[in-house]
Amino acid sequence: MSPHVIGLYASAAVVVGVGMQTLVLAGPARGSGAGGRAGGGAGPGEVLAVVRAALARRPWVTLALFAVMAVMAVVQYAVPSVVGDLMRQPGALSDGQWWRAGSALLVQSSGITQIAINLPALLVVGAVTEAALGWWRTLVVFLVGGVLAHVVSLAGWSTQGGGDSVAVCALLGALAVSCLLGTTQPRRPLRDTWYVLLIPAAGALLCLLQNNHGAGLAAGCLLALALAPRPGHPLARSSAA
Repeated sequence: MSPHVIGLYASAAVVVGVGMQTLVLAGPARGSGAGGRAGGGAGPGEVLAVVRAALARRPWVTLALFAVMAVMAVVQYAVPSVVGDLMRQPGALSDGQWWRAGSALLVQSSGITQIAINLPALLVVGAVTEAALGWWRTLVVFLVGGVLAHVVSLAGWSTQGGGDSVAVCALLGALAVSCLLGTTQPRRPLRDTWYVLLIPAAGALLCLLQNNHGAGLAAGCLLALALAPRPGHPLARSSAA
């Protein structure tokens, strides 16, 4: 197995494993015993409790995005040509087809497996992010992070394909940074949350490997820094409560 493949698998393991712990750390059920153990170690029950609490808050942006992706999943099987019409294609930028950086978010070019992974991931990560950061920050991170990742892909990293997993990675990156900054919950000592740093680290490694999910993670991290609530903002006040 080549170092490149090892790096991809290691990064994927970090994003999934640490990502679940980050959901518990940032989620709305954390204060009610759903998680928050020092050093991570969130179990499936804790993750489920956090996601259920986030969905109970009716995350309309996440639900709307999920509905759009679900409809498009049906459309791409009913009309297979839609995938080729909307996904990234080699030479698209030089041909002036810049819009593919956005339309590629709408189709899952690898088919049913990609749909089965990406849609539930969007619902889970999106719901917790929206509960933590609010609806408009969630929408901005999803769209801007996803489009930027596809722009990087079209520029040479991966010129053919499509999917919203890069946008979901952007949401996770934003959530990780918000946890580290203490944006929406009481800030914890770094010794208790050090593992969250592995998410931006995985993003950096994936960028070095020219994998577009790294671009999504990096974009989400940077957007979280740019969009962090300022002192006096309701989200900032709630985190200090």
